Amino acid sequence: MTWAGRLTPDQARIFPMARTTARPKPERPAASSGEQAPNAVWFKPVMFGFMLLGLIWIIVFYVSQNQLPIPSLGSWNILIGFGIMFIGFLMTTRWR
Repeated sequence: MTWAGRLTPDQARIFPMARTTARPKPERPAASSGEQAPNAVWFKPVMFGFMLLGLIWIIVFYVSQNQLPIPSLGSWNILIGFGIMFIGFLMTTRWR
């Protein structure tokens, strides 16, 4: 019979491994000063936003047959689209 979580002497003989022992909790190692903090909440949406905006820029340029987004730039719109996507891809190197 147990009382308040303790074993009786008879139970201790029958179940020697059933005793609970107080184990010290492992200590967490202190954060080293070299670790970088996680990114801000806005970082991931902005990163993916740049990548999607660049992709949409290029798709709109092709679908509109050089009439959109900025018609006076002509084929430079492709470079602008890739540049916007490249900014998003550069941000992935800083993502933690």
